Amino acid sequence: MIFFLLWSLSRSCCECLVHTCRRKKELKARTVWLGHPEKCEEKYPKNAIKNQKYNIVTFVPGVLYQQFKFFLNLYFLVVACSQFVPSLKIGYLYTYWAPLGFVLAVTMVREAVDEVRRCRRDKEMNSQLYSKLTVRGDHSMTHPDDIIPYTQIPADMIFLRTSEKTGSCFIRTDQLDGETDWKLRITVACTQRLPALGDLFSISAYVYAQKPQLDIHSFEGNFTREDCDPPIHESLSIENTLWASTVVASGTVIGVVIYTGKEMRSVLNTSQSKNKVGLLDLELNRLTKALFLAQVVLSVVMVALQGFLGPWFRNLFRFVVLFSYIIPISLRVNLDMGKSAYGWMIMKDENIPGTVVRTSTIPEELGRLAYLLTDKTGTLTQNEMVFKRLHLGTVSYGMDTMDEIQSHIIHSTPSRKPQPPAPKVRKSVSSRIHEAVKAIALCHNVTPVYESRVNGASAEPEGTEADQDFSDDNRTYQASSPDEVALVRWTESVGLTLVNRDLTSLQLKTPAGHILTYYILQIFPFTSESKRMGIIVREEATGDITFYMKGADVAMASIVQYNDWLEEECGNMAREGLRTLVVAKKSLTEEQYQDFESRYNQAKLSIHDRALKVAAAVESLEREMELLCLTGVEDQLQADVRPTLELLRNAGIKIWMLTGDKLETATCIAKSSHLVSRNQDIHVFKPVSNRGEAHLELNAFRRKHDCALVISGDSLEVCLRYYEHEFVELACQCPAVVCCRCSPTQKAQIVRLLQQHTDNRTCAIGDGGNDVSMIQAADCGIGIEGKAVFSSIFYFASVPLYQGFLMVGYATIYTMFPVFSLVLDQDVKPEMALLYPELYKDLTKGRSLSFKTFLIWVLISIYQGGILMYGALVLFDQEFVHVVAISFTALILTELLMVALTVRTWHWLMVVAELFSLGCYLASLAFLNEYFDLSFITTRVFLWKVCVITLVSCLPLYIIKYLKRKFSPPSYSKLSS
Repeated sequence: MIFFLLWSLSRSCCECLVHTCRRKKELKARTVWLGHPEKCEEKYPKNAIKNQKYNIVTFVPGVLYQQFKFFLNLYFLVVACSQFVPSLKIGYLYTYWAPLGFVLAVTMVREAVDEVRRCRRDKEMNSQLYSKLTVRGDHSMTHPDDIIPYTQIPADMIFLRTSEKTGSCFIRTDQLDGETDWKLRITVACTQRLPALGDLFSISAYVYAQKPQLDIHSFEGNFTREDCDPPIHESLSIENTLWASTVVASGTVIGVVIYTGKEMRSVLNTSQSKNKVGLLDLELNRLTKALFLAQVVLSVVMVALQGFLGPWFRNLFRFVVLFSYIIPISLRVNLDMGKSAYGWMIMKDENIPGTVVRTSTIPEELGRLAYLLTDKTGTLTQNEMVFKRLHLGTVSYGMDTMDEIQSHIIHSTPSRKPQPPAPKVRKSVSSRIHEAVKAIALCHNVTPVYESRVNGASAEPEGTEADQDFSDDNRTYQASSPDEVALVRWTESVGLTLVNRDLTSLQLKTPAGHILTYYILQIFPFTSESKRMGIIVREEATGDITFYMKGADVAMASIVQYNDWLEEECGNMAREGLRTLVVAKKSLTEEQYQDFESRYNQAKLSIHDRALKVAAAVESLEREMELLCLTGVEDQLQADVRPTLELLRNAGIKIWMLTGDKLETATCIAKSSHLVSRNQDIHVFKPVSNRGEAHLELNAFRRKHDCALVISGDSLEVCLRYYEHEFVELACQCPAVVCCRCSPTQKAQIVRLLQQHTDNRTCAIGDGGNDVSMIQAADCGIGIEGKAVFSSIFYFASVPLYQGFLMVGYATIYTMFPVFSLVLDQDVKPEMALLYPELYKDLTKGRSLSFKTFLIWVLISIYQGGILMYGALVLFDQEFVHVVAISFTALILTELLMVALTVRTWHWLMVVAELFSLGCYLASLAFLNEYFDLSFITTRVFLWKVCVITLVSCLPLYIIKYLKRKFSPPSYSKLSS
C-alpha cells in the first residue's frame, strides 16, 4: 500500500516536472532558408506523429496505475496482499489472487491489443516516404527548409511552385477542418516566375514564419529574396500555405517546410488520448467505498463484542478481510465481460452493419447520454448541393421548368445562326432570365478542370477558340464551396457553361457554341463578416464593366434597390430547407471603375486599419444595386437524419452541432435536418469581440425562451473568457445549439465545458480528422450483491465459513454465467424503443444504480444472508460440515433464482446459463469431499432443508415484485402489455 502511494506520488511529480519543462520551451517564430539547412539557427522536431499511450517500459506500470487508481481494484489488491501475512491469512492465496489476476490479465490483453493497433497506425503513417528536392537529387526526408514536391502534404509548408500555369491550385482540407469544400491556394509569385525548378537553389531567399499556433485559418509571414536589387519582399497569408493532413486536388505542388512534428497545425489541434471511464465504473467505485465503510464499522462492532481483548487490532484487520466478500470480485469479472459482450452485440447488430467497437470499456455509456455533439459536413449531410429554385420576383422556376429557362437563354444569347424573332413580352422575360443566369455563371470562384484521356492528369485547354477542347464529358469543377459548384452546374444545364478560367479571365459557352470572354478586374472573396462575395468583370466583345455580387439576404437587403418580394420569398425558401443567395449587379463606367481602383489599391497598401479601409472602398460600390434573382440550393442530408434527430430529441437528448463551416450554412442545415424544430425560434449570437459586447448579447439572449442558439467560434471564445458559467448555463437550457467556425480544439473544449458544468454524459460523433479531439474528450450499467452473518454467531470468531475452492467457484462457474447472461435482457423490444423514445429518459436519471437502489439491495442481501445462515443452523444436525453443505447449496440456488427474478425478457441463452451453472455445481459435488459429506447431501433430509431455506429466502421477494408490478408498473411494462 505504501509502495503504491509513493509510486503514485512520484509519478505525479514526474508528470508535473515534464509539463513544466515543456512550458519553458516556448514555440518561436523562425526563419527558414530555401534549401540551406546549415543556416537554420535551431533544431526542429522530428516529423513523426505518435498516438500511443505507452511504450515497452511504461506499459505495465501505466496499466496498473489506471486500474489501481480506482478504489474498487485497489481494495482487492490490498486484501489479496494481506494474505501473504501469516497472522492475517484466512484462506488460500488462489482464492483472492486468481480472480484479481484474471481481471488484470483481461485488462492488460485488451489494452495491449488497442496499443498495438495504435502503434501500427502510427508506423504506417510515419513510414510514408516523400521526395525532397536537393542540389544532388531526391532524398526521403521532411524537415524545415526541405523543398517538397507532392500531392499529399507531409508537413506544414509555404507554397512555392505548382504545375498549374495559373500559379494556383485547390486543396482538400476535410481531414483538417471537416470541410469538404476545396480551398484555393496561391504560390509565392517570385518563385513561380523562376524559369526552371533548379533555380530554387541558385537564389538566396528565406521565409519568415510566425511561431506555431492553433489557428488553422490564419497565417502571417514574409518571403524575402536577397540576391536582387532591390530585394524582393512578399507578404504571406493563409492563401500561401499548405498545412499537413491536406491533399492537393489539382496538379502537383512544391513547397518549403516551415513546421514539422508536434509543431504542425494538425498535431497542435489534436488532444492527447486518454483512458475513458464509464459512469457505471464511477458509481460502483462510490458504492464500493460505502460498502468498505460498512465493513469497517461491522469489524469494529465485532472487535467491541470481543471486548478489545488481545491483539484486537490484528483481529480488526482479519474481520475486514473476512468481510471482503461483501464486495465480491466476481462483480468486476462480470462487469468487464458484460461490457465486452455489449461491444460484440453492437458490432453484430444487423441494423448497423459495419460498426466496429474500438474500446470495450464504455459501451454501457450509450444508455446514459444526455448530450449528443455532432459534426455537420459528412455526418448530418452528404455535402452534395443541388440547385432547386430560381426566383425573379414575379415568376419562380423550379427543377421541372429547366427546359423553359434554357429556351429563354437560347433566344437571348449571341448565336452564329439566325433565330426567329421572339414576341416582345417573351423577349423581356428572356432578357431578365439571361441577365440572372449570366450573373450566376460569372460571380463565383469556380475553376473548370479537364481530365486528360491519356494519363488522367488534369489539364487546361490551350490554343485558339476553334482548337480548344471544351467537351462536356471530361470536365469537372473545382471550388472552395459546393454551393458555387451547384450553381455553375445549373447554369451549364440551362445552356451557359463555364469552360475556362485563370487568374485574369473566364470564358462562357452559349447554347450555340459561341465563346464569351470576360476579364476579371477585381474579386472580393466571401467572408463570414461580410456574408457576400463580388466580382468586377469586363466583357471582351463590348468593353462593358459590370460589378456582380451575391450573398445572404441579411447582407444584401440593404444593398439592392427597393423591392417588395425579397424578404417574403427568402422566408418561403428557408421553410423548404433551401440555402438562399441574393444576386445583384451594377454597371460601371470606365471613370467610375478607375476611381474605385485607385482608392482600393491605396487602401490595400495601408499599414494601419487596412481591413477597415478596404471594406470602406468596396462599400462605396455597394449602393443601389439592381436585384436580379434569388436562388435556392439544397444540401442533401444523410439518409434518415430527420427522423433520427427527432427520435433523439423525444428521448430527452440535447443535440449540439459543432462545425467548422460558415454560420449561414450551419443555420440552414440545422433547419433542414430538423435539429431545430419548425416551431422554434433561432437566436443568432451577434459577433462580439470584447467583454462589453458579450455582456449585452448575453442579456439579449437571456430574454429568449425555448430558443435554439447559433454562435460562431470567435464569439464563443470571448463569452467563455469572461462569462463562462453564465454562458454554459444559458446554452444548456436551449433545445439545440449550433457552434459554427469551430476549430478542432474548440470542439473538444465545448465537450469539456459540458462535463465540468453538468453531471450528464456526453457523446460526440464526427467523420473527419478535425473531430478526433472532440471524440476523445467526450464520455461515450448494473448490480451489487453482498452476504455473511456467520461470524456473529460463532462467538465472533474471525474465520471464514466457505473456504478455498468454494469461494473461487462461487465467484466464477457457479454464478458467473447467469449474471453475465443479463446482458441479453431487454425492457422492451428495439422496435418499441424507437416508437417511444421517451423511455430513454428513465436511463439518464440513473435510478438503476442510485444510492436508494443500492440500499434496497443491501437490505435484501442482509435478509437473505440471515435466512441462509440461521436457517442452516436451526435445521442442521450436529456436524459443522452440514452447515456448509446446506447453506452453500441454498446460496447457489438463491443466486440463480435472484438472477431469474431480475430478468424482464427471457432469452434462450439465459436459460442455458442457469441450467449450465446448476449442472456445474451438482457435478462438482462429487469432487468436493473436503467440504461436503457426500452421504449426507444425497439424502432427502438435505434436499428438503435446502428447499425450505431457499423458498423462505426468495419467495417474499417474488411476492413483492409481483405486487409492485401490479400496482406500480414501470412505464415500459405498460407499453408491452
